[in-house]
Amino acid sequence: MRVMALDISKGKSYVVVYNQEICTDEFEVYHNQEGFNKLRNVLNKHETTVVFEATGVYSRVIERFLNTENISYCKLNPLLAKMQTQTLRSNKTDIVDAHKLAQSHYSFNRELTVAQDTLYIELKDVSSLYDEIKRTLIKERNQLHAVIQKTFPELESLFSNYLSHFALNIIKEYPHPDLISESSRTKIKNRVLLFTKKRLSQEQAKKKANKLISMAKLSYPSVDKNDFAVTEVQIRIDRIKNLLDTKETLAQKMIDLSLDLPEFGILTSIPGIGDLSAALIISEVGDIRRFPTSNKMNAYIGIDIRSYQSGTLQKKDRINKRGNAKARMIFYFIVRNMLRVQKTSPNHIVDYYYKMKKQPFNKHDKVAMVACMNKLVKVIHFLVNTENFYDYTKSPRS
Repeated sequence: MRVMALDISKGKSYVVVYNQEICTDEFEVYHNQEGFNKLRNVLNKHETTVVFEATGVYSRVIERFLNTENISYCKLNPLLAKMQTQTLRSNKTDIVDAHKLAQSHYSFNRELTVAQDTLYIELKDVSSLYDEIKRTLIKERNQLHAVIQKTFPELESLFSNYLSHFALNIIKEYPHPDLISESSRTKIKNRVLLFTKKRLSQEQAKKKANKLISMAKLSYPSVDKNDFAVTEVQIRIDRIKNLLDTKETLAQKMIDLSLDLPEFGILTSIPGIGDLSAALIISEVGDIRRFPTSNKMNAYIGIDIRSYQSGTLQKKDRINKRGNAKARMIFYFIVRNMLRVQKTSPNHIVDYYYKMKKQPFNKHDKVAMVACMNKLVKVIHFLVNTENFYDYTKSPRS
């Protein structure tokens, strides 16, 4: 069996070729037309399995080349690659790593990587940017909170969600109590009506205006209305509004990309999973059909149980947490949402949660949640692979 191992770095790879555990060739190639022509010539001479460690964006070009040439390959998770190639000696170079990958391939029964449609890769890219926008929004929200504490701290108590467009417009218009004091009650009421997307009555708008005026009279900010902090509030609000619009655009993009995939309709048939949740699952898990069993999918997400026992020491079982952290978070919030909408959308995942909470199991909330996440993975894997929609009347009550 011939094996080609690549140690991938930025713009180039170190390549070794083994035939029955004997190194027959080694060289360096750059990730350009000339380098891939050289790789193609070597691979076309004999049937060869390629093995490499996933290195984010740097290994993407290698995957594309191998998929285009229909060449079998094993893409290894970095943690798995480290475990399989670790030795007592800790020497680490590109050359040593490439040889270790090739040599260890003869000792392990590595499964070939199933190539996914490029649509799943595009979804993953959109999801990554969506996640980055969410993190930036949290940071911007915290910074806006800090500066509002200087200019008009009472404002935040007026809104249940001060990241709504209505709240942001009001705060931008009146970032300091003096700006309210200088305006008339009628003008403030009209601005409230203008800023809301909901149909507020004149009376409701008047109540909001009165509350703003009352707050302005009580407030004693740490800066005056001409301080830069007032301008900073308005600048940060514009940034947050742009981020919210981008987040909404990316969410719709993920949904649009997922609509034509057969698993999208199956996922949304499960109560508690909406369009965006389904798109997020697909973007993080990829093609669910590539997992031969639900346990493989479970391990990829990282909900599989880790046990530890040594002599008389027996630690409490915990989930591995070595898989996709974002996918775990998505499944966690989906189960939470299922519990929230259980009255209108019953399903057997919710039934299982309450079964775990009762005697004789008597599990804590977190343990019951993990058990439900595990069961949801099994349900999704089964439905997608059998091409069936969810039906509560046919689901197991366990």
